[in-house]
Amino acid sequence: QVQLVESGGGLVQAGGSLRLSCAASGRAFSTYPMAWFRQAPGKEREFVAVISWNGGTTYYADSVKGRFTISRDNAKKSVYLQMNSLKPEDTANYYCAADSRSSVVRGTKVGDYNYWGQGTQVTVSS
Repeated sequence: QVQLVESGGGLVQAGGSLRLSCAASGRAFSTYPMAWFRQAPGKEREFVAVISWNGGTTYYADSVKGRFTISRDNAKKSVYLQMNSLKPEDTANYYCAADSRSSVVRGTKVGDYNYWGQGTQVTVSS
């Protein structure tokens, strides 16, 4: 079992920054990839970023590339999402996800991840 708890969301003006954190507990955090997804009201949950077990590989959605950075600290069992140059369209509930079934990044779909946190709300005002 893996438990994930996100934090760091809030209200920020356009152009501002936020850093999201996801704390994990449970089995073998350092052995599987971690990702961030987001879901805006009335929209489907969408991929934001993923990082491999050792941090050596990262992928980003085109909409956040160059503005967001995913990182992880396996000693602290945590993954982070640094969000810069935020836009109103970044407003969403942000979810941390784990794919404990694989040691490599398998994909960017919701179904590729088997553990999820409860989410943290990010609101960007114009």
